[in-house]
Amino acid sequence: MLIVQVQVQVVPDGVDAFIEATKANAAGSRQEPGVVRFDAIQEVDDPSRFVLIEAYRDEQAAADHKLTAHYATWRDAVAPLMAAPRTSVKYTDIDYPG
Repeated sequence: MLIVQVQVQVVPDGVDAFIEATKANAAGSRQEPGVVRFDAIQEVDDPSRFVLIEAYRDEQAAADHKLTAHYATWRDAVAPLMAAPRTSVKYTDIDYPG
């Protein structure tokens, strides 16, 4: 499994638009066969900061996600809302018994 954690800082007056675009992207993403989980969380102390937590079955599923219409719509909608370029960190899950 591939887990991607995306950090996003949005301009203060873009928060509502970012949330709406991200809700639509998350809904579409959750329908993809290779997506295990897709969550968006907002920082309490700074509501302009978000983290997207995306879990994919494998690298190919992550690549396929970036080819979807809902991702392209999200990417284009949120680009002008960014206060800084988004960053991401990739993780793998730890398989353990029980």
